[in-house]
Amino acid sequence: MLIVMKSGASASEIEKVLEVIETLGFRGHSLPGANRTAIGVTGNSGAIDPAHFENLAGVAQAIRVTQPYKLISKDLRPERSVIKVGNSTIGGPELAMIAGPCALEDHEQVFSTARIVAESGARFFRGGAYKPRTSPYAFQGLGEDGLKMMAEVRDQFGLNIVTEAMDEHGVDAVERYGDCIQIGARNMQNFSLLKYVGQTRKPVLLKRGLSATLEEFLLAAEYIMAEGNYDVILCERGIRTFAAHARNTLDLSVVPAVQRVTHLPIIVDPSHGTGRNYMVEPLARAAVAVGADGLIIEVHPCPEDALCDGAQALTPGQYLGLVEQVRRLSEVMSESTAAHAGK
Repeated sequence: MLIVMKSGASASEIEKVLEVIETLGFRGHSLPGANRTAIGVTGNSGAIDPAHFENLAGVAQAIRVTQPYKLISKDLRPERSVIKVGNSTIGGPELAMIAGPCALEDHEQVFSTARIVAESGARFFRGGAYKPRTSPYAFQGLGEDGLKMMAEVRDQFGLNIVTEAMDEHGVDAVERYGDCIQIGARNMQNFSLLKYVGQTRKPVLLKRGLSATLEEFLLAAEYIMAEGNYDVILCERGIRTFAAHARNTLDLSVVPAVQRVTHLPIIVDPSHGTGRNYMVEPLARAAVAVGADGLIIEVHPCPEDALCDGAQALTPGQYLGLVEQVRRLSEVMSESTAAHAGK
């Protein structure tokens, strides 16, 4: 059920609708928009009679929702969401650049990379303190010590921290030290973890699963939002296919597909999406061209010595060159969009 409030509906009228929803045994999710507030109803196992709401003050209409997702839908919020992350945003007019090493290794590696990221004008620093690895003998990350380093990076360079949590303990730790909790591809359908992170009040960067369909991807976001955390950023990071020329197949078609049905921002990870250093730059440009809200790029001062995913990491020089290219492309895209809108 979707309840659309009239333009100018008062806070008390909105609160009354939420009270009625709660009385019926359901949960209401109020999402203010530019022109009006919409309230999504979750927790119902069947159809809800719109008559419960149609005569309440401030209600414009009550609409039955037929698709499996409700809160992420453009029906609930026609305008695109802009997610506040630390002192910046993702989903607005500025292309969000999130960059840093795949895994945090030591103080020198972390801070030399953070300095380059800050110099590039990026506002977000990524790095893995907890690393889910295929082999139990591979480097698993620095854990909380790595998170403490990232907190130092924020203090020294003013960068907002994006880092992965693999379990509830990790979520609690990232909440203490970071600005955005990343849920990796392997955990996209870890529903108990999605529910737990949905109860936090830190933004969540949700990566698409290794073989997830669009609907599965969106429903994973719905799990988070159904718990009350509406600050979700989607991330396309490549899916497994028959192709052998790249680590994954970067599905850029999902960007306009996502934007067609949801108000949530979507960014692209061409590093994990390809696993090949030489592919990152051209596919980063392509991601901007199809309308991605941002990029997440792996950077390492010495990729050949990296403890994790060195084959897909850019050198500092390559990264700075990429940033210059995608920023210019983003500006051209914005100018073109503005000109088209003015016709």
